[in-house]
Amino acid sequence: DHNDLHCEMPISFSTAALGGEIEIPTLDGKASIKIPAETQSGKQFRLRGKGIKGVRSATHGDLHCHVIVETPVNLTERQKELLREFEQSINEKDGDRHNPRAKSWMDKVKSFFAE
Repeated sequence: DHNDLHCEMPISFSTAALGGEIEIPTLDGKASIKIPAETQSGKQFRLRGKGIKGVRSATHGDLHCHVIVETPVNLTERQKELLREFEQSINEKDGDRHNPRAKSWMDKVKSFFAE
């Protein structure tokens, strides 16, 4: 729609993994979005009626918020070690189970054989 707006909002790795709430700027001020746990970078959230008002219409467009998961930078040695331990714990226990691309690939295989 021509009255829709789009924005990109950075979120932290921990917010993406665990969930949380973020504030985003709108034309009317700020609005809150609940981020569900396991949100992937690029996920789009729509806020109805938060876009531009139509010229020939009384209705407003929507605001589409695309979240971008930020990769931490300037980590301390302790933080790096914790991330290594986290990565190792994921790989030891379940391997690709935590990879969203592997999960979607498996869904494709299941749907292929279900038909």
